[in-house]
Amino acid sequence: MQRIYDPESLLEAQMLIGMLASEGITVHLVGRDLMGAMGDLPMHGLLGLAVADEQAACARELIAAYNSAQPLAGDEPENIPGTLIC
Repeated sequence: MQRIYDPESLLEAQMLIGMLASEGITVHLVGRDLMGAMGDLPMHGLLGLAVADEQAACARELIAAYNSAQPLAGDEPENIPGTLIC
């Protein structure tokens, strides 16, 4: 098992877990049970995504592609270019 990514929030973690699961990669969310202790623990590095060793390279590639994604032309408002409409 390898820790492959530290998401910035629980929301980002859940999005990435769903994306990786859709590709057949089983993901474990490390640190979720510590979220209730955020007042006592440092925020950075609390959450982490971990996958089996044999799936780590593929998972890292998918996360890198996710992080470098750009909005498609036409999916952004005209008055705020570069902003993705969800």
